[in-house]
Amino acid sequence: MSLPTSDDCPRTDGMPLLGLGTWENEDQAQCAESVKTALEMGYRHIDTAQIYGNEEGVGRGIAQADVSREDIFLATKVWIDELAPEDVKASTEESLDKLGVDYVDLLYVHWPAREYDPEATLAAFEELKEEGKIRRIGVSNFEPEQLETAQEILGDDVFANQVELHPLLPQHDLREYCDDNDIELVAYSPLARGDVFDVPELTAIADDHDASAAQVSLAWLREKGITAIPKATSEAHISDNWQSLDLDLTDAEFAAIDELNQTDRKVDPSFAPW
Repeated sequence: MSLPTSDDCPRTDGMPLLGLGTWENEDQAQCAESVKTALEMGYRHIDTAQIYGNEEGVGRGIAQADVSREDIFLATKVWIDELAPEDVKASTEESLDKLGVDYVDLLYVHWPAREYDPEATLAAFEELKEEGKIRRIGVSNFEPEQLETAQEILGDDVFANQVELHPLLPQHDLREYCDDNDIELVAYSPLARGDVFDVPELTAIADDHDASAAQVSLAWLREKGITAIPKATSEAHISDNWQSLDLDLTDAEFAAIDELNQTDRKVDPSFAPW
């Protein structure tokens, strides 16, 4: 079976709608191999974070892959202990050094928590953008209230909000807010940490397409215009997720997934804003 190419992956304002997530891929050598495998398979969007402890591995994978840096959409996130203005800048410089790059395409506020101060933190992000060290400003785990405040400060410079989003947590209100305000949504844990494989409605659709429940979930997100960054380490899982680009769901299948009507949040720390 031939795999989709990088040209088969839709983009929104330069961001590919399917990327490789690296959360919990902490072994630097394994992380580097996963990133290299994904890039050479066709992926062009790689997501990491300071707290993941693998930026060095991600950078190594990018350097080893036979893909130009300019063709890669690279994102990382500033952790909640580093959100004071001076720490934002220093920690981002450290991230760039670990990643082995001069800039990242997207830098996120990881959570609106601990050292996060909207005015001061976001001003530091704006300075990094002006200096060319980041191309876009993002936020993560923001609810509409925090998004509204960020937009009051940055205006249209709030590019994306990365949140947990999958068929078991469809985030209706947040999706509506982001649609109305031209903010891209990026879904982490888009496979509900593996629980999509236990949902009869999803497995039935998958069987009808000779696909996997993972591919069904990713196709559902993609066709809603939501970027997904499933974590995968093995070549088999990286490939299975990538093949979701060849899967088109019917209107009836979309409706069946939409009607699951569940709220099953997998990531819920005590400092979350909800």
